[in-house]
Amino acid sequence: MRTVTIEEITKKFSLEVLSGHDQLHRVLKKTKVRRPGLEFMDKFDFIATEHVQILGKNEINYLHTLSTEESKLRIGNIVQYAPPCIIITSRQEEPLGLIQYCTEEKIPVLRTPDSTSELSAKLDAYVIKAMAPEIAIHGVCINVAGMGILLRGKSGVGKSETAHTLIGRGHRLIADDIVVLKKLSPQTLLGTFDEKNKEFLALRSVGLLNVVRLYGRAAFQEETRIALDLELTEWKKDDLNNELEMETKFVEYMDVKIPHLKIQLQPGRDIAGLIEAAANNWYLKQQGYSAAEEFMKRIESEFEGN
Repeated sequence: MRTVTIEEITKKFSLEVLSGHDQLHRVLKKTKVRRPGLEFMDKFDFIATEHVQILGKNEINYLHTLSTEESKLRIGNIVQYAPPCIIITSRQEEPLGLIQYCTEEKIPVLRTPDSTSELSAKLDAYVIKAMAPEIAIHGVCINVAGMGILLRGKSGVGKSETAHTLIGRGHRLIADDIVVLKKLSPQTLLGTFDEKNKEFLALRSVGLLNVVRLYGRAAFQEETRIALDLELTEWKKDDLNNELEMETKFVEYMDVKIPHLKIQLQPGRDIAGLIEAAANNWYLKQQGYSAAEEFMKRIESEFEGN
């Protein structure tokens, strides 16, 4: 998990620094911003500490009604929770005592023209991704019809070549060779690239391709939520699965379960088409539809008719 500094979010969201220019190296420790409510009134042990505090119109208007000393007291109640910084939204004027108190306590005060809801959503999303636990795996990540898919298999099995075929069919590359997986929640795994392999696809006998330069921006996507893990394996005649409906198997990455399928390779087999079919079929299952169940209902209906 990498760290995020106040300076990083200041540059990312074009925040104005009102005070604490020498404290922008401070590190965020929590992923969710907070709006002080009860925190204004007193110290509460059950309220989480070390969150970025956002002062919106309600909070600023309240502080403007107070005297300098009373305002400083209320701000002091927020400072007790050790915020890495305080951000004023909607380009509002800072309340009396805020700059002085935060300068004394070495807490940067920032300001943005964004509304509270806009900044909260953007900042939360950015910090959650940046601070998410992550691992790097060998494979290819591609977005097929809006669904994030991991392609895995032994080196040289044809993962990158298959991804190239899928790009030609209108799907999007996320990462080739090294895929960075970020755990956003117990159920959510995000696939993305590292900075070295962004937009690149390596094909044996051809070389390194920049898919954006070759095929345009639509050939590349920066990240995708992982929905399927597909393993490309060597052809084994006696190992093919011909059941009407495959039993769902899973693999785990950082304790997040991802549905797993194996696809056997053989010359002439349309692997890209099978991957498209697997993605679309999985989507239908999530909508509650099963082709196998419908087929069995038709068989039962025919028997009943006879």
